[in-house]
Amino acid sequence: MIRPIWLCTLLFLGATATQVIAAPIYITNYPSEANAKVFVTQYKSEANCIVYETPYQSENDPGVWFFTKYKSNARARIYYTQYKSEADLVVYFTKYKSEARCRY
Repeated sequence: MIRPIWLCTLLFLGATATQVIAAPIYITNYPSEANAKVFVTQYKSEANCIVYETPYQSENDPGVWFFTKYKSNARARIYYTQYKSEADLVVYFTKYKSEARCRY
């Protein structure tokens, strides 16, 4: 199990270590192959990370995620869970890139 702060660090450092790209995320259907279980909340105040989904892989701000179709291109694999108690990371998706960040 990866703690939320380590997942955010992995996503940010992975995105900046090789080149300037958004954190490529792959959504898996299997919890066993995920780096983290993610619960999506409707409330900003509950979230560990406020995430902005980008259609552009070239963006590199913290909390900006680019979803890839290919597992081999991903920096992290996530599994969406229906239960907050199972989650390693609680995220809130924002419509505004300026709100994107991880906090603890």
